[in-house]
Parts: sequence; C-alpha cells; structure tokens
Amino acid sequence: MLIHPWDAALDPAEWQDWLASTERFGVLAVNNLDSAQAPVLVPTHFTLAGDEQDGREGHELLLHLARPNPVWPHLEAATEVRLAVVGDYAYIPSHWRAKAGGPDEDGVPTSYYTALQFVCRPVVVDDPEGKVAILTAQMGDLQPEGGHAAVAVGQAPYGRMLPGIRGLRLQVLQVDAKFKYDDHNPIEHRERVIDQLEDRGHGLDATAAGQQRRRLAAIGEWRPSRKTS
Repeated sequence: MLIHPWDAALDPAEWQDWLASTERFGVLAVNNLDSAQAPVLVPTHFTLAGDEQDGREGHELLLHLARPNPVWPHLEAATEVRLAVVGDYAYIPSHWRAKAGGPDEDGVPTSYYTALQFVCRPVVVDDPEGKVAILTAQMGDLQPEGGHAAVAVGQAPYGRMLPGIRGLRLQVLQVDAKFKYDDHNPIEHRERVIDQLEDRGHGLDATAAGQQRRRLAAIGEWRPSRKTS
C-alpha cells in the first residue's frame, strides 16, 4: 500500500483509536499453495489484543473460522499473512478538486479513505481451551454488553460447537496505516471539501468528513519537513 508522508498515521495511537471506534471487520489475505492461482481472501471479524503501549510488537489479532473453511491448508503453510481493514471512504469528484482560478472540469478526482494493513505470523489454535480463550476475547470486544451464555469447554451451548471451529492468532509484525484525506492540500481546499461531503451526505460521506476535519485540526497547513510516525 502506497503511503505518502501526508497520509501516514501521526502516531500508533491514531490507528488504534480509529480501529476501536469502527467495526473490527477486515479481509484476511493468504498466499495460495498453488502460486499460479490467486491468493485466498477471507472476510472476517477479528479482535485486537496485546500491549497497548506499542504500535506493533506484542499485538495479536484474534479470530476464528469454521473448520470446513478452505483457507486452512494455505494458512498452515504460510509464514506471513495480511489482514486489511478499510473504512470512512468517499469518492471525491473532479469538480471538487479544481485548482483555484481554474475551470471545475479540470479538477482531478480521488478517493478518501482510512486503511489498515496488518502483516502477521499465523498460529492455528485447535485445543479447546485455546479456542475458548479466543472466543471469550472476541465476545468481550464485539459484544461488550454481554447477553450470551458462558463460553466453556463441555458447557452448552458453545462447548459442543467448539469442534466445528478452529482458532487463529495472528502475531502482528508490522502495521501499515493510511489516512488519505488531502492533507497536503491548502486548508481552504480541505475545509471546502468537508462542507461538500457533509452537504452530499451519501454513504460514508459524514465519517469521511469527520476524519478530514480531525486531521485538519491535528496537522493544519502541511509542511514537507513535518515528521510523522
């Protein structure tokens, strides 16, 4: 994923806060055992777990998939995989991005979005207690209000379902985070696009405008020498 300096996360907390505020749902990409065929892609919910003091090391992504899922042999052979998450996206039409004083039709369209890509080392979990630990973490993350039975080996209803799933721990090796909201353009341009997104109100326009507004407040006028992490 191409990340320009002005698109990069300001610090690890930025992508962590964004992920905590959105649906933890992404696409797991695994190399195909047959290199002549396309990679295997699996849409899935996941939970981020680990040391919150570090942007990479110590984090794990936790998830589970059905045992019949065809991804398993490819996962078992993989040294590294990726899990990608995209959100707060919007199409920005050409006439919104015309240069000052130029005709609207000469503008160049673009896409706004937030994207995270986790490069991970996969560890398949088959023991019942290990699967219970993953399910318990996911329930706590994705269903914090409770309202579900206890997840325990040998205890209904989930205990009898454990053989039908396999767990997966993805040890995070690298995080690529991109916030693409025209941060290198003048403040006036970004403020104008925020207004246009809010006026259009289509799809994720409101959340894309919110991300652009937040980045504008944090960055202000972009300076090429500005350091990001």
